Amino acid sequence: MDAIVALAKRRGFIFQSSEIYGGLNGFFDYGPLGSELKKNIRDCWWNDMVRRRDDIVGIETSIIMHPKVWEASGHVAGFTDPLVDCKVSKQRYRADQLFFAAVVVEGQTVGYVSALESEKTAEELQAAAENFKRKKALQGKLEPVQPKDMTEAQPDEVAKIPSPATGEPGSLTPPRAFNMMFETYVGALRDDSAKAYLRPETAQGMFVDFKNVVDTGRVKLPFGIAQIGKSFRNEITPRNFIFRSREFEQMEMEYFIHPDADWLKCHEEWLQWCRAWLISIGLPESHLSLYEHPKAKLAFYSRRTVDIMFKYPFGVQELWGIAARSDYDLKQHQQASGVPQTYFDEATKQKVVPHVIEPAVGVDRILLAVLCAAYTEDEAPDDKGRMEKRIVLRLSPRIAPIKVAVLPLLKNKEALVGRAKALHAKLKRQYATFYDDGGAIGRRYRRQDEIGTPWCVTIDFDTIEKPGDTFTLRERDSMAQRRITEAELFAMLAERVD
Repeated sequence: MDAIVALAKRRGFIFQSSEIYGGLNGFFDYGPLGSELKKNIRDCWWNDMVRRRDDIVGIETSIIMHPKVWEASGHVAGFTDPLVDCKVSKQRYRADQLFFAAVVVEGQTVGYVSALESEKTAEELQAAAENFKRKKALQGKLEPVQPKDMTEAQPDEVAKIPSPATGEPGSLTPPRAFNMMFETYVGALRDDSAKAYLRPETAQGMFVDFKNVVDTGRVKLPFGIAQIGKSFRNEITPRNFIFRSREFEQMEMEYFIHPDADWLKCHEEWLQWCRAWLISIGLPESHLSLYEHPKAKLAFYSRRTVDIMFKYPFGVQELWGIAARSDYDLKQHQQASGVPQTYFDEATKQKVVPHVIEPAVGVDRILLAVLCAAYTEDEAPDDKGRMEKRIVLRLSPRIAPIKVAVLPLLKNKEALVGRAKALHAKLKRQYATFYDDGGAIGRRYRRQDEIGTPWCVTIDFDTIEKPGDTFTLRERDSMAQRRITEAELFAMLAERVD
């Protein structure tokens, strides 16, 4: 993970926000290549989700909405994470990310150990338990630890669980609710009458505008409303680079279906669509898995929720959630606003409140996933034929920030430079293209490999001296080279860059 974070900074993908002032935890800026990569992910999703389908329309709603929206949706009362404080260190932890285990020797609980959530939480707790037993000079068999998170801690256990910050028991508070919405004020006054919130999700904007879309969009059930936009959550512990941050971008779609429709079939179809889409932008199938939320832990309005999981370097984590949300949201807004949120069914001549299937995914999490999946280290010969380490981002051409680099073999040969600049000017009308004439050709190839450029086109002496006006096309992953004409180059890009 450290290598990916370093590459993201070195090559201008991602910077810490406000870095010159020490940074601000949980906020990030996207550099020249990162902003291109992020835009390409958004564009691929929008094109495939909205433009290439007849049953989905797009909207863009305000970040700040009427505060009653969040009261009706349940966010004001219930959009919380369980929070645990360390009274000594003043550090805060999400209770579901702070794990503990009883130290049990010969059937007797002799103490407790704790560890923060990671891919090695169980191993760390076991090692801590063994260390505890050794320090206390306890005799007998140590039983394997049974990890639990702090939301499962009984009141009499809390005082016995050591803080990760101090290693001593007695300083952790019981878990308490912490609302994650950012508050702000609208207008000149700063009192409760002017209080508003930065949206914690984009979904409610689509529910609130449901009637407007029905009235103006000429849509028929089943149909979807899609949106891409910023959301804000005051996370207790932002972590794992951009995986969990306080400002992030979501791509969400609400797919409205008739109450009598086969919702389970529809949910499964969207689950498979989302999985296939992730593979289409370059995520390896081997890194994807499914997690079905147990019925006992589903939200009361949810019929089914399945997460598409991705194997990050820090563990298998949620990437894309697909939920069957019933008709809860529309009915909540109908009741709170007094405005009917219904659809007139021509077949039955009745007004119905549709149910909804919601695929919701974060752009930033997808971007991190594609960087993790694409990062590769191998070996390649340098200009003198000696093998050296090569860092490659094997990004799909669909989302790569730069699609093709144009390289004149020599920068002091006017004929080569002129032809290269002419091709570059023509290419960049349609594609993100980079022109580079600095350094040995091998060095230039390495720079493009490291930022994920799928192809390099070299203008060499054969281009200007031999008939056919061909270039050398070099492929990033295989490093194979072949001659190609301008017409063949544009045809290949049209086919591969979609």
